[in-house]
Amino acid sequence: MQDDHGHTHHAQGHDHARHDHAHSHSHGFGHAHGAGHVHTPKNFGPAFAIGIALNLGFVGVEALYGWLSNSMALVADAGHNLSDVLGLVAAWIAAVLVRRAPTARFTYGLRGSSILAALFNAVLLLVATGGIIVEAVQRLLEPAPVAGTTVMIVAGIGILINGFTAWLFASGAQGDINIRGAYLHMMADAVVSVGVVLAGLVILATGFDWIDPLVSLAIAVLIIVATWGLLRDSVAMSLAAVPPGIDPEAVRAHLAARPGVRGLHDLHIWSMSTTEVALTAHLVVAGGAPDRHFLKDTADTLRARFGIHHATLQIEIEGETACTLAKDCVA
Repeated sequence: MQDDHGHTHHAQGHDHARHDHAHSHSHGFGHAHGAGHVHTPKNFGPAFAIGIALNLGFVGVEALYGWLSNSMALVADAGHNLSDVLGLVAAWIAAVLVRRAPTARFTYGLRGSSILAALFNAVLLLVATGGIIVEAVQRLLEPAPVAGTTVMIVAGIGILINGFTAWLFASGAQGDINIRGAYLHMMADAVVSVGVVLAGLVILATGFDWIDPLVSLAIAVLIIVATWGLLRDSVAMSLAAVPPGIDPEAVRAHLAARPGVRGLHDLHIWSMSTTEVALTAHLVVAGGAPDRHFLKDTADTLRARFGIHHATLQIEIEGETACTLAKDCVA
């Protein structure tokens, strides 16, 4: 279900001799009375529940056998999996909150919770990785015997569990960065478990116990590399930066080329959530107000070309409308 609607309001005031305000929205699926945007299918609730239960159980098994077999690689992977469980919980909570209807206080609803969940996941992963690095360095300085067979068996179980959990989210990985994050984390865990199995094989073949902490350090590096982009993007979203997939100059040029537009100012583009982008802009037009198709056509093209779902456009008449923001705004 999709709709596009535009409004034009006229107001008199001290700062605006004539003021036309155009408000155009482009809504996605599952909105209630035009107020909400929902991009996460409801059936991912069971996927989250199953994935959390399986991985939480595996964390306990992996940590126990890592301790019993003296394998820092298993303990490191257990710590990583625990952070992923907490990440799945945060993503699930956010997926529920983004569907909450707007209120008088939270006029956008709780869409921003998905951004906070992504930021929480990034910080959590980096903190857990710091602990892994410290312990691995200590083990490198003082190597200890490792039960290679146990390491391989437990990590092999991890491949199955993480691979299955990733499959649960595969169908939604392209439509929602929250779901895609869960999918990629689980796939990465499956690959890391493959690395742990290989470490067990090398230990059995060579007897080099230092391979185990070396693998845990490699796991830590992979986590940091994978997490850095998540941290960077979630911080940028929290600060209302233009989403990385959108070229603001291209958007500016597109709006400036719309029929009748003579100039624009106060252009802002930011993430409302991890799946939705909002835009506001003041468009200076020649003559009278634009025709009745202008707002809908502009909203449609912004959505189709740039993925901007929620556009608010203020129309100002060239030579007549005095907008104080025009002189103050540098965007």
